[in-house]
Amino acid sequence: FEALHVAGGVLVYGIPEFRLPKSILEAEVDYLKKLGVEFRMNFVVGLTATLDDLRQEGYEAFFIGTGAGLPNFMRIPGENLIGVYSANEYLTRVNLMRAYAFPEYDTPVFRGKRAAVIGGGNVAMDAVRTAKRLGAEEATIVYRRSRKEMPAREEEIKHAEEEGIKFHFLTAPIRYLGDDCYRVRAMECIQMELGEPDSSGRRRPVPIPGSEFTMEVDLVVVAIGQSPNPLIPQTTPELKVGKWGNVEVDWETMATSVEGVYAGGDIIRGGATVILAMGDGRIAAREIDNYLNSLENR
Repeated sequence: FEALHVAGGVLVYGIPEFRLPKSILEAEVDYLKKLGVEFRMNFVVGLTATLDDLRQEGYEAFFIGTGAGLPNFMRIPGENLIGVYSANEYLTRVNLMRAYAFPEYDTPVFRGKRAAVIGGGNVAMDAVRTAKRLGAEEATIVYRRSRKEMPAREEEIKHAEEEGIKFHFLTAPIRYLGDDCYRVRAMECIQMELGEPDSSGRRRPVPIPGSEFTMEVDLVVVAIGQSPNPLIPQTTPELKVGKWGNVEVDWETMATSVEGVYAGGDIIRGGATVILAMGDGRIAAREIDNYLNSLENR
């Protein structure tokens, strides 16, 4: 069951073409179809139908891999200005609408000349490198901690540096400024210093009073993490979820609190990696096979 019109999930809409060519994904999907896998597109489980509805259709086991697709924002003034995107929306527009193949695809995605990406993770690196490829004269990472604390993989950071991406460390936006047409034209930032470690083990960034400055931008991408999609938990009350909305599982089997329902990937981990999601899927597939066999023996 796929919410979008194209199969592949975040591999299709979230990972740039220069990192994972769409031709590879298309070949993988075609292979699955040849194996007999049925794809039901434009189907949002929890909205189009619930898990209970699908049980009524005859499905006996489920794997929830809906990811963490709800973007986090800083909740600062100006976030509703034109030209301020979440990384999720920005990368989806570029990937699904093939803006990376311009001019073959004349995609209506704003191509900023001065792009700023807020965040320091792998998604932030994807977004800023995408903006550079779409013609940004200046593409900048704005991160509230130092380079040492960046959660992005070292190779991703180095690739960005090699491509001419600028980095503003120990910097955080405090508001976005718009023009008369409500389009972002600048952002006011404040410099930070590192204090005591927080719950993540990294030193907490602390604003430096009086250090505010303004940076001219015409495109802002906010990449400060995302949260699990709540649709399935909201429509399956017996499904246990954690403090941050992640589905709780038995890590040995990927089984949830509901019999016959398994989960893996970002929906249980928060923002993680494709390889971890693949590992979860393998474990769950084995356990689902065991579960279905047990039903036959009852």
